[in-house]
Amino acid sequence: MIPVRWDELEALALGRLEGGREWAVVTGIRADSREVGPGDLFVALNTGVRFVDDARARGAATLVPAGQEAALAALASLVRSKSDARVVAVVGSTGKTSTKDILGALCAPHAATIWSERSLNNEIGLPLTVCRLEPETEILVVEMGMRGVGQIGELCAIARPGLVVVSHIGPEHLELLGTVERVAEANAEAIAALRAGGAAVVPARCPELEPYLGRADIEIRRFDPDDVDFVDGHGRFRVDGELVELKLPFTQRHHAVNTLAALHAYAALGLPLRHASAGASRIRLSPWRGEEHGLPGGGFVVNDAYNANPDSMRSALVHLAERAGERRRVAILGEMAELGEDSEEYHRAIGELAAKLEIEVLGVGEPAWGYRPAVWAPGVEEAVDAARAFLRPGDAVLVKASRAVGLEGIAAEISNFAEAWSQS
Repeated sequence: MIPVRWDELEALALGRLEGGREWAVVTGIRADSREVGPGDLFVALNTGVRFVDDARARGAATLVPAGQEAALAALASLVRSKSDARVVAVVGSTGKTSTKDILGALCAPHAATIWSERSLNNEIGLPLTVCRLEPETEILVVEMGMRGVGQIGELCAIARPGLVVVSHIGPEHLELLGTVERVAEANAEAIAALRAGGAAVVPARCPELEPYLGRADIEIRRFDPDDVDFVDGHGRFRVDGELVELKLPFTQRHHAVNTLAALHAYAALGLPLRHASAGASRIRLSPWRGEEHGLPGGGFVVNDAYNANPDSMRSALVHLAERAGERRRVAILGEMAELGEDSEEYHRAIGELAAKLEIEVLGVGEPAWGYRPAVWAPGVEEAVDAARAFLRPGDAVLVKASRAVGLEGIAAEISNFAEAWSQS
């Protein structure tokens, strides 16, 4: 981390600050007491106050904040003020984390780059990411999530991005926001936060976002899915009149479109498109985002259980149908959460799509009745038993739901019991 003087920390008056007055500087800010050592500041979040003594025993200074979100924002703002890094903010309804992972990997061979771990995209995760800035960092790629209007603006005040990527706009958090137009408004706060001379990378066909793209003092770059040719992990991308060919570690077309958005951001940062392939081999998507594992009998299971909304569910089902070929197609689906008063209709539409694609659905949880499932289970434990009885060797299987459903472990359970197929 960029060193921060102890007296600067004291001047912030964030809470009970102890253990480092004799130090000249703090060189790390962490929220996990197991990771700290001399020179670090342990910030006790939530129940972390129980581990203050442990952190002190490891040689760290400690902060028990009076208000944790305000404290993290102040610490991150202090670190950010000391950095000349170019900051990229990735926002959107779906594809944020994957786009961030792809962009970070593409940039890394050409510039000292830091990007968010996993989905650290909220009022806790984003400041902790900003606090990872090093003196030599040239590019910082952060993800910003939201559940309502105003939140992305607050995150931008901390990170101060010069480039924004909007991965997608669609139905999410409708219980709070009500309409897709309001979703666009909330995500567009990142564009409004850009200073003159900044740039925004946005979907080419997104009418809900257009009202926020009228600024003449920033560059607007639109990415079009039609500019992608993608087969079995081999992609051809048209960016700024150039053809970029990449071998990618995934087969989903929606991730290829995320790659196109990342390539536009990469170009906006002034990095050479002709050398983009240097970072493609470094791409590692965060867990539970389209992870594919082979099964005995020639089948496979796709673990895409990190989150779900109607657009991401639709993309995942279409990919399953394309990838399955002649295999039997099975989708283990849980609820798409926070869709408001139209939730039942959204679930019904996904069930109709599954039927059209000849995908048999194993539904998990009460809202999953909306999919018209062939098999239903009330919870995750029962879903494992139902899958054991329902699946057969050679099946192509998708596991997907909103994060709150907790389906991410089912793919591993399927792999475990499927071993018996090869022994029978």
